[in-house]
Amino acid sequence: MEEEQSPRLAAGEPERKLEDGVTDADAEDPGCTGNAAMSSLEQPLLKRSNTLTASHLAMVGAKVSHIESLDYEIIENDLFKHDWRRRSNVEVLQYIFLKWAMAFLVGLLTGVIASLINLAIENISGLKMLHMVQLVREKRYWAGFLYFAGVNFGLTFVAAMLCVVFAPTAAGPGIPEIKAYLNGVDTPNMFGAPQLIVKIIGSICAVSSGLDLGKEGPLVHIGACLANLLSQGGSGRHRLRWRWLRYFDNDRDRRDLITCGASSGVCAAFRAPVGGVLFALEEVATWWRSALLWRTFFSTATVVVVLRGFIEVCRNGRCGLFGEGGLILFDVGDVAVRYHAGDLLPVTIVGVLGGVLGALYNHVLHKVLRVYNLINEKGRAAKLALALAVCALTSALLYVTPFAVPCTPCDPAFGGACPTLGKSGNFKRFNCPEGHYNDLATLLHATNVDATRNIFSTGTAGEFRLDSLLIFFAVYCVLGLFTFGIAVPSGLFLPIILMGSAYGRVTALVLSRFARIDHGLYAVLGAAALMSGSMRMTVSLVVIFLELTNNLLLLPITMFVLLIAKTVGDAFNPSIYEIILDLKGLPFLEAKPEPWMKDLTVGELAAAKPRAVALQVVERVSTVVEALRATRHNGFPVLDRPRPGVSELHGLVLRSHLVAALRKRWFLPERRRTEEWEAREMFSSAELADKCGGVDELEISPEEMGMYVDLHPLTNTTPYTVVETMSVAKAVVLFRSVALRHMLIMPKFQGPEISPIVGILTRQDLIAHNILGAFPHLASKRKTH
Repeated sequence: MEEEQSPRLAAGEPERKLEDGVTDADAEDPGCTGNAAMSSLEQPLLKRSNTLTASHLAMVGAKVSHIESLDYEIIENDLFKHDWRRRSNVEVLQYIFLKWAMAFLVGLLTGVIASLINLAIENISGLKMLHMVQLVREKRYWAGFLYFAGVNFGLTFVAAMLCVVFAPTAAGPGIPEIKAYLNGVDTPNMFGAPQLIVKIIGSICAVSSGLDLGKEGPLVHIGACLANLLSQGGSGRHRLRWRWLRYFDNDRDRRDLITCGASSGVCAAFRAPVGGVLFALEEVATWWRSALLWRTFFSTATVVVVLRGFIEVCRNGRCGLFGEGGLILFDVGDVAVRYHAGDLLPVTIVGVLGGVLGALYNHVLHKVLRVYNLINEKGRAAKLALALAVCALTSALLYVTPFAVPCTPCDPAFGGACPTLGKSGNFKRFNCPEGHYNDLATLLHATNVDATRNIFSTGTAGEFRLDSLLIFFAVYCVLGLFTFGIAVPSGLFLPIILMGSAYGRVTALVLSRFARIDHGLYAVLGAAALMSGSMRMTVSLVVIFLELTNNLLLLPITMFVLLIAKTVGDAFNPSIYEIILDLKGLPFLEAKPEPWMKDLTVGELAAAKPRAVALQVVERVSTVVEALRATRHNGFPVLDRPRPGVSELHGLVLRSHLVAALRKRWFLPERRRTEEWEAREMFSSAELADKCGGVDELEISPEEMGMYVDLHPLTNTTPYTVVETMSVAKAVVLFRSVALRHMLIMPKFQGPEISPIVGILTRQDLIAHNILGAFPHLASKRKTH
């Protein structure tokens, strides 16, 4: 049973008590955990009440919200069975066709929006860079800095203001919340129209401002928002009520479409259709099946076709100032890759460094996010000021650091490509005289996409100096740590790729006597290793980089590097997305239960909770109303008495269905079971799918309170049940694998004097820290394991 009760609690609202005795002010105070001796940086962001009866709170955007679970399980009550039986073959085919049509629309719109975002970023950044470089060449250095910083400041202000005022949940990448949603957690206000609009405009402004962030994470969120809006016909009061949308008015189909949207976003970011599907499978999706695999692949294939069309249109620089609209990152299909025994040492070092640096990056970023939470809780002005301060730091570092390295004379081997005369290239003059180039300006005075192309470029072993690469790596590490967490849409992919590619080239330069592979390919391996060390992805990352490089010969060595990096990283801490999920307090169920959970049974877990509130098949209206008002449980077991002295479990009825029965005034003057046709005439599938409204909104007279309501047509007669002797570890695996919201516990022995139901377990009851709060003695076993 879940206590999933409240509307969102916004920062700045009057303080009030919550169900578990936590005030709003306490809930947003990361230091309020009851242990004043510990630093606030070591405490959770929210004050957790580690019991099995507490309402679950989590940080969603700028608000502290009560978290509900999603109903992925099919509710097999009499009305559902009748609705399913009466569906004609035409309706079934229509439903199948609409699912594929939705997958196509998700891919089409994601591809179009991603292309437009790329073009906008390329042109805004290109115009900014060209004018700034022109001022530098005229030796108007202060004017160049003020212009560069001013444009960045304005773009950051727009992105931050949109997030702070209109859609706080649009800040950040959105991937942790998508992971939680697909795990069964209803993250409020994450996939609406305001989030989509702010994410698009905010991503353009934030990336164009030169902040050390990428558009890849936001594209995943944009794809998820499009999927949700298409399946629901909009959001809020402006939803379309088209008849065919009734097929998708459930959590299961919405989950599948959001999975398609997430994979389409990754595909749009890297032009990697297979990588997008595998990213959804490996990183974000909890529940998977073959039919979903085909639809996600169909969505990503649609995205690739759209991107390919934009690439053809944008050839010869007709769209973007930095090449072909930012739609091609790296292509080395014509580079021959040959392996030698001497390459094993530097490649292994790249993998180990990727794991160590990725784990260190996660650890430091974790601390930075805690500090940012202390700042952000002070209000909107503090969030805006933090974003603008980071923008000022970024502008200063990007503009000033290229002056710190000497100019490099052009090597005759580079031919006419050096120095770069066009808008994009590897040999930018910046402040250098004719015939020279500034290698650090080539990396810093470009969009992240163009910088990636430059540092990945092959046949340029002597292009970048060692000190320039070290400065570039240090600058991007510092800016990456300080940028992620401010109130703008941001992604982690491209900053980590740039950091990894820098240390990959550094490794190639330092170990040049052993390195036989091209230095540009070492940059690719470094980027892949650091991503694996931080995000702990392997299979999907291999395929993404394979599709990026367009070179199958890189596959074995990339797999080797990723396996090393992930193994090393796992020895230190979890992935960055797992850290963010825990930081926000989202109740995410991991695939692998804790080892100490095998020493606890579900019966013992149920005994630590209050007694389950059960209803009879035909129950008084007053009893139903009292149960709804006294608890915030989402499901209630329904008991039947086939004969005197015998009680058996009839099933489980949802809270929303009870509210629907009360709203429709489906009351009986006497205690009796209704006929099947009576329920069909009273309820429609659309009414039962509606989760809006509560019992407090209903006005029920005293006479109606004494009447009865028949619950058997509304009761799910096939809920998932387990025996009380099952271990909690096994229950966690079952709960997650089948995507449950409720798990009923049955007694091992049946009898006239024994209740047919021991209790109910929900997601909150299976979270490790809640169990340890109820069973402190297990903490010692946890440390042992």
